[in-house]
Amino acid sequence: MPEMESLAPAAPLGAGRGRILVIDDEADIRESMETLLDLEGYSVTLAENATEGLRRFEGGVYDLVLLDLMMPDRSGLEVLDDIRKRDRETPVFLITAYGSVEVAVEALKSGANDYFSKPWDNEKLLIEIDRQIARTQLERENRELRRALKERYSFPNIVGKSERMLRVLDLVTQVAPSKSNILITGETGTGKELIAKAIHANSPRADRVFVGVNSGSLPPDLLESTLFGHVKGAFTGAVSNRKGYFETANHGTIFFDEIGTLTAEMQVKLLRVLQEREFMPLGSTETIKVDVRILAATNAELQHLVEEGKFRQDLYYRLNVINIALPALRERKEDIPQLVEHFFQVYCRENDKFLDSNGRSLLRFEPEAMHLLMDYNWPGNVRELENAVERAVVLATSETVPVSVLPEQLLQSTGVRLPREGGEALPPDASLFEIVAEFEAKRIIEMLESVNYSQTDAAARLKIPLSTLNQKIKRLGIPVKRRGG
Repeated sequence: MPEMESLAPAAPLGAGRGRILVIDDEADIRESMETLLDLEGYSVTLAENATEGLRRFEGGVYDLVLLDLMMPDRSGLEVLDDIRKRDRETPVFLITAYGSVEVAVEALKSGANDYFSKPWDNEKLLIEIDRQIARTQLERENRELRRALKERYSFPNIVGKSERMLRVLDLVTQVAPSKSNILITGETGTGKELIAKAIHANSPRADRVFVGVNSGSLPPDLLESTLFGHVKGAFTGAVSNRKGYFETANHGTIFFDEIGTLTAEMQVKLLRVLQEREFMPLGSTETIKVDVRILAATNAELQHLVEEGKFRQDLYYRLNVINIALPALRERKEDIPQLVEHFFQVYCRENDKFLDSNGRSLLRFEPEAMHLLMDYNWPGNVRELENAVERAVVLATSETVPVSVLPEQLLQSTGVRLPREGGEALPPDASLFEIVAEFEAKRIIEMLESVNYSQTDAAARLKIPLSTLNQKIKRLGIPVKRRGG
């Protein structure tokens, strides 16, 4: 899948380190603030009274507001109240010559982020401004990231309108807000990790960490250190303390892919975490408490592994509180056209090919190719279909994608072979697509020969557009000869 684009909001043009609005009725204060902040790289906007300040606040985007408490037309607390009715997030510092604990408490209760008395300490003020803007920008980026992740893994983006997929999505909708552990089952390539991320992104833990673990890709000793961490000196090469995935994902979600490959020893350790909500890093004598939701996936029949003594029954029941079974693609073929369109969109954008002015994909499979996609059984499921569509985007030379760009194993499995050289006869069990392709190839070659290989004349006599003839010549592998050659 293509990498996610940068999710941090762009800073306003010319904002430098941030944009600050100064609202104060004293010209000397405004000028000194402007000089101080400008030297630090901030973009400064000035307002000489409350009315102008609110007007400028409504018309711009600011990272912080410096607000005088006492002004002729309105008090700073009234202005603060108006600002908070419009915007709960932009930080506001109140500044006044009438410093007192009561005023400070009232200001903070009203929604101010900090309070400074005149004359203020420039260094302290700058430190607090810098700290507050950095915190606000980080919170804004995190909110945007969570929004983008939730959008990316929202249910509408899990492609499929078949009855079986709709039942899966209904179940995901029900279980996502819960704390229950979930076992996701299905063949390789059916989208188990995508479902796990959708569950996390639509749960109360969405703003915390999601950690994916491929249980079968790491040796047992390295997997234990990866999951639980280790202390310095726990083993050769452990030169410092290191957090494991469980500690990193505290209050978040851990997704175990290929859970059936865990060794007996690791199954015991995982069961302890599930039961006690605690673990012990390698080499440590102290336990660490965690609150982690476990999502697991397998393409194996865990119940059979339990019966064979290869997977602990108690761990199986701990993981399988709720089971989400994903159908194979061959069991929901009505979703193939929608999936093809989705992947065309993804890979046309990634390769910057065949896009209209609105950034939408223009590609489509010719009818014969689409029939083959629908007939194929897709042993690799959605992942195999995605690879086939990506290949088509890369190899396509026009907006209509021919059969010839489909993977060889797909063509062989569906009984389709591209026309042979040397006039070899079709076998008795040839498919309809193969018979049609053979007939088309012979007819086009005959017509090209009759018009001395002028493709324009051949297209006219065949009563098809020249572009269609070109596509068929490429798809059928017809040698292109020079006119008169």
